[in-house]
Amino acid sequence: MAAAHQSRQCSGNLVSLGIPPHPQRYQALLDESEPFQLVLKTLEGLPFRASLLEGVADVQCQLRLSLFDITYSHFFGRTWKSSPHPIKHTHGQLTKVSFNQAVYFHTPLNCTHLAIIVEVVAIARKREGNEQILSCGFGILHLPNRQKLASDADRSQKAKRLNLYHGTPRALLHPASEDPIERNRFMTLIEGSTIIYSLLIHPPLMEVRHLIPENLLISGSETIPGVAAPSGQTSDALKKPHLLKTVTCFLDKLSLQLYPTVEKFEEELVELLNADRLLKSDQVADGSTVVIQERRLHVGVHNGLCYVQKPQVVVLIPGTMQGKSGNISKSLLKKSLILRSRIQLTEIVKHQSFGIVFHLEYVFYTSAGQKGTVSSTTSMDQTAYMQTLRWAVWNPFMGPSTSDITVSLQGGPSPNPSNLLVYKTPSTEMSSDEVKQVESGTITFHFSCRGDRRVSLSSEQPANTSEKKSQMSSSSMRKTSEPSGPQQGTGEALQRGSIIYMDSNAGPNSQMVEQLHELPFIPNQPPIMAMGTEIGGTTTVTSRAALAQMHAFGFPEIRDDNNELAVVIDSDNLPNINLRMEESDHLQSNEIILQFLAFSRVPPESNHPRAVYFTFQFYRFPPVTTQQLQLVKVKGKGSSNSMPFILVPLHKNGIDNIDSPGLELKFMVEPSLMKDGEQLWFMQYLAMQTLQIDVWDGESLLLIGTASVDLKHLLRHGLTAVQVSHELDVVSTDYAPDVPMSLSDFTNHGAVKPNGVTTVTKGRLHLRLGNVGHQSELRAKGFLPFLQSKVISAHDGISGFSGGSLSTVNVRRLKADSVRRAQRLVDLDSELASVLFSRARVDSFGQKQLDSEAEVIRRRKLSRMMSVRQLESGTPLQSKSHILAKREERIQHERDLQLIEAYREQTKAETISKMLSQAISTQFTLYSTLGNAEFFEFTLKNPYNVQHTVTIECEHPELSVIVNSREWKYFKNLSKVLTPLEEDMFHVDGGMQFPQIYLRPKETVYIPFKFQTFSADHSVPSQGPANGSLVRKNLINQQQSNTPKIIEVYFKIENQKPIAILHVNVAAQPYVIDQTFRFYHPELTFLKKSIRLPPLHVLKGMTVQTSLAEFQIHVRCSDLNVICEAKKMAPNEPQDLFLKVACGPSPEIKKFFLMIYMDPWLAVPIQIWQFYVQSLHRIDVNCVVGQRTQLSLVLRGTQSARNVAAYTSNTEELKIKPSDVFLLPPHVVKDLHISIRPQKEGDRCIYLNVVDVDFHQLVASWLIFLNCTQPTICKAFEISIPVEEGKGSNKRISYTNPYPTKRVYFLRNNRPDLLQFKEDSFQVEGGETYHIGLRFAPSQNPGEEEILIFINDQAEKNEETYCVKITYQ
Repeated sequence: MAAAHQSRQCSGNLVSLGIPPHPQRYQALLDESEPFQLVLKTLEGLPFRASLLEGVADVQCQLRLSLFDITYSHFFGRTWKSSPHPIKHTHGQLTKVSFNQAVYFHTPLNCTHLAIIVEVVAIARKREGNEQILSCGFGILHLPNRQKLASDADRSQKAKRLNLYHGTPRALLHPASEDPIERNRFMTLIEGSTIIYSLLIHPPLMEVRHLIPENLLISGSETIPGVAAPSGQTSDALKKPHLLKTVTCFLDKLSLQLYPTVEKFEEELVELLNADRLLKSDQVADGSTVVIQERRLHVGVHNGLCYVQKPQVVVLIPGTMQGKSGNISKSLLKKSLILRSRIQLTEIVKHQSFGIVFHLEYVFYTSAGQKGTVSSTTSMDQTAYMQTLRWAVWNPFMGPSTSDITVSLQGGPSPNPSNLLVYKTPSTEMSSDEVKQVESGTITFHFSCRGDRRVSLSSEQPANTSEKKSQMSSSSMRKTSEPSGPQQGTGEALQRGSIIYMDSNAGPNSQMVEQLHELPFIPNQPPIMAMGTEIGGTTTVTSRAALAQMHAFGFPEIRDDNNELAVVIDSDNLPNINLRMEESDHLQSNEIILQFLAFSRVPPESNHPRAVYFTFQFYRFPPVTTQQLQLVKVKGKGSSNSMPFILVPLHKNGIDNIDSPGLELKFMVEPSLMKDGEQLWFMQYLAMQTLQIDVWDGESLLLIGTASVDLKHLLRHGLTAVQVSHELDVVSTDYAPDVPMSLSDFTNHGAVKPNGVTTVTKGRLHLRLGNVGHQSELRAKGFLPFLQSKVISAHDGISGFSGGSLSTVNVRRLKADSVRRAQRLVDLDSELASVLFSRARVDSFGQKQLDSEAEVIRRRKLSRMMSVRQLESGTPLQSKSHILAKREERIQHERDLQLIEAYREQTKAETISKMLSQAISTQFTLYSTLGNAEFFEFTLKNPYNVQHTVTIECEHPELSVIVNSREWKYFKNLSKVLTPLEEDMFHVDGGMQFPQIYLRPKETVYIPFKFQTFSADHSVPSQGPANGSLVRKNLINQQQSNTPKIIEVYFKIENQKPIAILHVNVAAQPYVIDQTFRFYHPELTFLKKSIRLPPLHVLKGMTVQTSLAEFQIHVRCSDLNVICEAKKMAPNEPQDLFLKVACGPSPEIKKFFLMIYMDPWLAVPIQIWQFYVQSLHRIDVNCVVGQRTQLSLVLRGTQSARNVAAYTSNTEELKIKPSDVFLLPPHVVKDLHISIRPQKEGDRCIYLNVVDVDFHQLVASWLIFLNCTQPTICKAFEISIPVEEGKGSNKRISYTNPYPTKRVYFLRNNRPDLLQFKEDSFQVEGGETYHIGLRFAPSQNPGEEEILIFINDQAEKNEETYCVKITYQ
């Protein structure tokens, strides 16, 4: 009951709003409030004599403001008091007191004849220590109306003076006062005393006016719940107010408990009201009585000052009218008023002053009818009035965090948020503390906020649909800041507005509030291009001589079944694609061959990589990670740097076999192992798909780049075998941060190439592809069947039972799955078998042992063999021991038979029920793929002669009934199913968990189902090459799961008895990955990326079925924790997908899949993308171009000692110590010293890996972010070099040592390929000049280049930087 006390605690935080305006003022309200800002600057001149300051120790001045209605001589609102300021009086000078305080308010009243009374108060503290407050004068500041404010807008910016009058503001209430009051003969000005002020319209106040009551004077330094505290130097929160973030909350299962019961409580209430009515009218009982018309509950959010929005009004019903209500007892229902709908509150702020206010209100009318109840002939024309009975306040963010809340109701004359007269509470003088908390009544509800996990579950549960009308209501009540009028005896409240009943789904959002309009979305980062239009392509850079020498190395040849070489296809020629020719080919089996031949480094003089491995995924085969391949240089005549390195597989011992160069992988696509029709899919895959191959450094385990190759050349066009050779660019792509979208341009492929995206060629992969055709093998047992019918019937031979365990029908005429053979019970039940074969026996040592089933069988056979031998030898069998043994065996058999009989009786009912269930069960095997919607229909027949309402129960979330007729029609057309379609076939109500269908006697209908799964395997293999050799020949579907997922669907009638059972066996199939993305991101942060789709005509499997006006991309993710969306764009506009991924701790790798759809019902994805997001430790380094920056990284040892080495993705700019292999002891902290010397300015990142060199495992990884700035350029030079001559140029520049001592300097530059120094370092005496020799390399192309020359000291700190501009002419 901790929450029950909070009502009284929160009620103490409510702020008194003072006196309301005169009632006549409400007849001429403005359309909206007018916001004002009054700045009180300075009080000039004391409004009292200086002699009054004598004899006091400290005198302070204070201003007090009050709103005054001149027409009705009425003060209203609350008096605002400024902070006291000391008065420092200097003889002979004008005394000034600076306040510089701003006061804000807004009012809907017509400002004509309204004024702000400014009172000057002196607070004097005498020497005795007591305090005296003296009113020294007051001023009258008239509020201008709206027309005058508009005309005096410019003049209102200037400061004005306010004259002060003698006396106190109470003089304004004198009966002799006249209008205008300034001309009253009793008003006397104070000479030489004025207040400097400015009064302005303040529009920013309108943003927070719902948090501030009308006519309330308040300063910006006061705490206003819901308004953000001021930041910076200002202390005024209302000058430029900012709202705090709001949360949406829900109240469910709300009920009020009134004691002792609702009936007795209302009976006493009606009797008291009726007696009060008769007493007022001075009458005796006239046959009329007071009747309860409605029970309402006002629910609103209050911030301690006012309601932040108009309270919602809902209608309650007694618990006895609810009927069945879950687990609520009858005794509790008698005490309860229940709300059958949900309340949504959208303006709650996590602040201790915010609370939810409840007001219980009854509507009464006087009628000559039955006592205390609502008559069926009630008319709204009768005089009705309302009375508030109870109220409560609860703060959601105070007290324990629990979902089920109980709050005590209050009543009587205590203050409440709406300043209403409330019905009395029962006397609690003789009650205990526990009884006091509940005697006035309680309110209970389930509280939840949007975003909580428990809320998302409850919010998905639809409301009870047995309610045809909602209890939500809206009442046009007066504003919360208005005073409450009489609560009884008049129908004034109902005459101002009436109750409007709305739909049950209506909530507070349905009220007339201003809706914010979303601006067009403008991404602040460039999109990533999908499909890699800048990656890949076949280029021929290697010379013919090098290619001839490479192919003569002895790579395996590609031959067909006749041992003839495959036809060579030129990769530069685009083939003519004819899928019908491919489909009619007699060689339907395709053996796809990938041969990794060689690798060329870029630049050729580079020393890395020394070993590589590859990762890729071909079609629906499992992902492939190859073994480590060594780069071996071909030695021979004519070998040069342009000669590619031969790829040689490494064995487990690290030794390569030069006699078997290259790596060959085969993928057998056998139609007998595929779905019917999948062969055409595979041909479309070859025709349109681009295979992405990730190339990794085998030593550092860093991604070198990605090679992309088109597969269209693998189409055989009727040939027995084809082969094609490619020289693929291995491209690494870097994305610069914070590049605006306006800097992007378009490529010839239609994709976007942002200027912040840089692509670098890291190498060239020599790859040979081949396709060898084979005769298709016979369909083997256990593989995928032919295309199944989309309509499932319970009588098509796949039902689970036919005729019982024994059948007199010829076994050969029955299907194998419909026959049940008689079997021994011990073979069917393992528990019974353990009991029968667990006979105890005593061995020779007197120990008790248990015989196994095999031992019992063995001893029985031995006994039979001994009997046979005795019979053959003529030995009499009827010996005494033999007779005893037979008797014991017979007794044991009788015990076993009794045990078996008891077991049969025990399991008979279960067995019969199982048999009957099998008689109405249907088995269906469904082959599903990630993201694909598998559609089928089940034929359901009503076997009875009476109509029934059948409930279709399926607990599995991935299998659902299609209840939307448009969706059903779409899938029928897609699957070419010709069964009838019905509109509004199913009864789906908000309070029901499963759909229902009405069946006439013996009627047969088709129930549409859809199975779709977005769940996938997110396990990530360890980073590194495969151990040992790979399986060179991969067979499609050979790794599919043998244990399908079983989903049961029950079709039950009203008495919960099933009339049909459908068992759906889901066998998951591999899926095709269209593109793979790899991201490296700092740990424990959010990765936010925008990915742009390529043009629609280049997407695989894309068939445009809708017009561009209806074009809409939908996206789904296999990971529920990944946020993805695709915003609807205008026709012909590029389409972007947006991702938000939460990265975990380093070095976690998160894997997920993205499915992209174009159809509105998400039937078949047009693309499936695979994502890898690796979380790394982030190190930020600020450095200067050309200057060395050093830092250390902490490397922690693992549980065992390792030989490790550190590698970096940028060996030119980052150096590591130690640079060789070193020993990392277990549980030891070791420092890695790195030095960074950047060559160019800008932001970029460098990857650093620590690898176990023995096992090729990643030990640690860092992501180093560089922020490189340009150094200050001291001198600039220009030089022109002719292009035709092909010669370089020698120049020299001078440098003077500015120091008085001898110094050693080092020379660096950012373009070592264009400039070389005569000496990399020099030594010069103090004040002397040294000439630096420069050698500029020639260029074959005209243009301009800029080179920076860095002169560094011995610590590699930059002393001076020169810029040389080269013009190649």
